[in-house]
Amino acid sequence: MGDSRKTRIIIMGAAGRDFHNFNVHWKQREDVEVVCFTAAQIPDIAGRVYPPVLAGPRYPKGIPIHAEDQLDDLIREHRIDLVTFSYSDVSHENVMHHCCRVNAAGAEFSLLGAAQTMIESTKPVIAVGAVRTGCGKSQTARRVTEILKGMGKKVAVVRHPMPYGDLARQAVQRFASVADMDAAECTIEEREEYEPHTAMGNLVFAGVDYEAILRRAEQEADVILWDGGNNDTPFYRPDLNIVVADPHRPGHELRYYPGETNVRMADIVVINKVDTADPEAIHTVEANVRSLNPKAVILRANSPVTVEQPEAVKGKRVLVIEDGPTLTHGEMRYGAGLVAAHKLQAGEIVDPRPYAQGSIKQVFEKYSHLTQILPAMGYGEKQVAELSATINAVPCDLVLIATPIDLRHVLTIDKPSTRVMYELEEHDLTVLPRAIAKAVAVQKGATPRG
Repeated sequence: MGDSRKTRIIIMGAAGRDFHNFNVHWKQREDVEVVCFTAAQIPDIAGRVYPPVLAGPRYPKGIPIHAEDQLDDLIREHRIDLVTFSYSDVSHENVMHHCCRVNAAGAEFSLLGAAQTMIESTKPVIAVGAVRTGCGKSQTARRVTEILKGMGKKVAVVRHPMPYGDLARQAVQRFASVADMDAAECTIEEREEYEPHTAMGNLVFAGVDYEAILRRAEQEADVILWDGGNNDTPFYRPDLNIVVADPHRPGHELRYYPGETNVRMADIVVINKVDTADPEAIHTVEANVRSLNPKAVILRANSPVTVEQPEAVKGKRVLVIEDGPTLTHGEMRYGAGLVAAHKLQAGEIVDPRPYAQGSIKQVFEKYSHLTQILPAMGYGEKQVAELSATINAVPCDLVLIATPIDLRHVLTIDKPSTRVMYELEEHDLTVLPRAIAKAVAVQKGATPRG
């Protein structure tokens, strides 16, 4: 199995941060051999290979990707020395369970720091991250681009990876329109992050090789906006680091990896959704943020919910569809759709679970905290078809679509439907423009080598 003098490594991941850590930290290390990746959170990743064209000449056959539940056997079979944990939105307790599992199987356990994996840009970088999935990064990122464009700046949005297809083909992706997403065969999850930006006229980059992505984006923009995924740390070193917290999940800023890291690194912490949160929970989040990072500026914000056809909701039997990742590994029990349904006095929120088809039924079995709402899962054509079949099987008068994109663009809904939308509304409208102006004034040098 190769040179026994090399440290033999497994990278635990979820098709994103793991590939980035390999690319920027492990790939060129002559003293290590990355034996494989393991995959969690995202379906249909295990069984693939990280391709040779991305893995580099030291890995001419590429690097296999196995299911995480095989980890113990892989450690023993391949005499693994080190397992490095490389994905996000997991509890601190969960991380340590993985550590104990790895140690018991005979290997060392490690976590790379943010500084080891952040790439320097030649342009000012503003990062938007979060404490958990579903805090409101997307509307915060849109607000930042709005401010930047008001300053006359050309913005390139670089989105956290979602490489669910052909990894080599997806190495560097550029999206300026829905047609670009169609050509790239984007999943629902990808469209939910890209389409709101392109609808505003923003240029979006994503993919697998984030060094190459950055250099491409720098050619077309004055400012780079890092639009994070889950609660991951930025891939690029930010000149302004904005982190979003959620008072609907008070205490999570202390208990989830690497969300706590984000809070400790933040320049500004946006406490979002205060218009629908319990005041005591808001105070708890604020106190926790101050305990972790006394220097951070705390900005409260609303996340006002609007409905395309509000008059259609009252008294109706309603099926609520919310953003998938927010509900699943984000552990939210509800989102903007359920808030809107109650606010507009829906007659009944129809439980979708008895009507779930295929993998959607399995999602409900795995995430038992979900009851009244349907997560918009769509990691591939088959799952999109099962989502569509589930929606159409639910006996309801109206479908409330509270996902970042209009699902009617990617699947057929055979009953009346309307959209729920939400934006960021800061309590102090001077904080972000002032901080952004300072960040974009930063003078950068020539393109770093790498």
